[in-house]
Amino acid sequence: MNDLNNSGYKFILASQSPRRHFLLNEIGLKFDVMVKPTDESYPSGLVCEEIALYVSRIKSEAFNFGELPENALVITADTIVWLEGECIGKPVDENDARQMLGKLSGKKHTVATGVCFKTLNRFHSFYVNTDVFFRVLKQEEIDHYVQTYKPLDKAGSYGIQEWIGYVGVERIEGSYFNVMGLPVQKLYCELKEFVSPTV
Repeated sequence: MNDLNNSGYKFILASQSPRRHFLLNEIGLKFDVMVKPTDESYPSGLVCEEIALYVSRIKSEAFNFGELPENALVITADTIVWLEGECIGKPVDENDARQMLGKLSGKKHTVATGVCFKTLNRFHSFYVNTDVFFRVLKQEEIDHYVQTYKPLDKAGSYGIQEWIGYVGVERIEGSYFNVMGLPVQKLYCELKEFVSPTV
């Protein structure tokens, strides 16, 4: 039995990502989904995981706990792709997606996810970085992936769990699930520690 579900908290995931929903379900966590509109812009001086943590915190601060159950625990997350000193976000269209994948082709990039836990009186955040190594992709491979899988909702224009991950990723260093969008092993351990006074 997942003792997190007996912690006395009502877990709320502030994400519409089906990958995050899937991953939290897979570790047995019971949660509701609630998303608040937020401005995800960030100060220009931030780099890599600093960006992911900043945006995740902004998502967390969008919640008014006067509107939530007293025992609510809000989980927010933000995932970015960091390539050669540049943050690669979600593509605006298919042409942009092709250009992003062209930039990632043959190179190493870092996937950074910032995660925040927030309750009425407490706040905690952490991040996980994973290095991903792509082989050189042919243009027809990029075209096929973008046309078939429509990766417009994904940072860096790809999902490692999809076709491009099978044929294009040579190796990763770090958490595979972080590249999917949520470092569930770290999240599980951090969440157990966060709620431990009532477990």
